[in-house]
Amino acid sequence: MSRRSTAAVTRSALGERGGLTALGLLLVLAGVAALVVGAGWLGTFRARRPLLDPIAVDWLAEHADLARAIALVLGLLALVLGLRWALLALRQEPRPDLVLDHTADSELTVTAGALADALRADAEAVPDVTRARARTVGSADAPAVRLSLWLRDGADVRAVWEELDRTVLGRARSSFGTPSLPTAVRLELETAERQRVR
Repeated sequence: MSRRSTAAVTRSALGERGGLTALGLLLVLAGVAALVVGAGWLGTFRARRPLLDPIAVDWLAEHADLARAIALVLGLLALVLGLRWALLALRQEPRPDLVLDHTADSELTVTAGALADALRADAEAVPDVTRARARTVGSADAPAVRLSLWLRDGADVRAVWEELDRTVLGRARSSFGTPSLPTAVRLELETAERQRVR
């Protein structure tokens, strides 16, 4: 699956993955360093020393105000970075609008909601589709589509797919002006109604 196609399947988490990878590598390196020192591979003297160096403890005692200020600044920085990270992870996924005409005098834009409604209506017009849900995701430069379709019991899935690709997605590709439009399609088959035996 190409990087562009993943936008149709799931929202991008590249920043979160990068941050967690960097944090994980830093913690692994700290753990390996503690293991190497604690095992005595750098000498038994270093392995027997306390966790905080006595010279560092003496310096902290002599410069208590400066140490508190540094700790406070580092704590606030960690809080701000943590809140920023959480807000980025919780932000709403972008839904691109389709700009049809953008000139100095006027602008013609189709909203993401209108695009989703048009896709849903087109998909529900496909034979054997009982209902549909659509969403445009990604960016205006690289849009993608997510479709959820509910099919009648006994529907010919291949025929539904061919009709969907030919009409619904074909119209969407021409609307977005792109030869390829990454699309994730989720199909659900509805169960047949149970008949009571009398």
